[in-house]
Amino acid sequence: MSQPLSLCVYCGSRSGADPAYEAAARALGEAIAQNGWRLVFGAGDVGIMGAVADAAMSSGARTLGVIPTHLVSREAPEGRVTERIITETMHERKKVMFMNADAVAVLPGGAGSLDEFFEVLTWAQLGLHDKPIYLVDIEGYWSPLVTLIDHLIEQGFADKSLNGLFETVATVDEMVMGLATRQG
Repeated sequence: MSQPLSLCVYCGSRSGADPAYEAAARALGEAIAQNGWRLVFGAGDVGIMGAVADAAMSSGARTLGVIPTHLVSREAPEGRVTERIITETMHERKKVMFMNADAVAVLPGGAGSLDEFFEVLTWAQLGLHDKPIYLVDIEGYWSPLVTLIDHLIEQGFADKSLNGLFETVATVDEMVMGLATRQG
């Protein structure tokens, strides 16, 4: 029997300006549980990161929270995850999250989410992995980023193939359907 899919979710430790972001996070958490997947996330109980984890846990999903020591007291009280790994650094956190995931979903977020997205995108560009990466563009949140990536390509700093290393989807449902299709 194969292991259930583990989905790494990168997203904000704040709720953001639009209530649609938190609603999407909750929908994703529920979908993870409904599909029998495991959530891999930054272990925080704040922002939309907390919303996706709360929805996943309350719907019965297994969760793996990965957090560096300096954030434990601020973002991650014990008992909010099925399994928790505490790392020494943010860099180690990102590595552990990615290594424990079969796919990545990026919901709205800030600088940390951008950092995480670009790291896994760069690794894919270098041929270090072929895990699916979904940019979940809730209410057009990531549209400026997609435009920037197109600009990088147009200006000769990236090959056109960069756009093929991630998939931009407008809704959580679209991402879940795409991932379920890939699973077979």
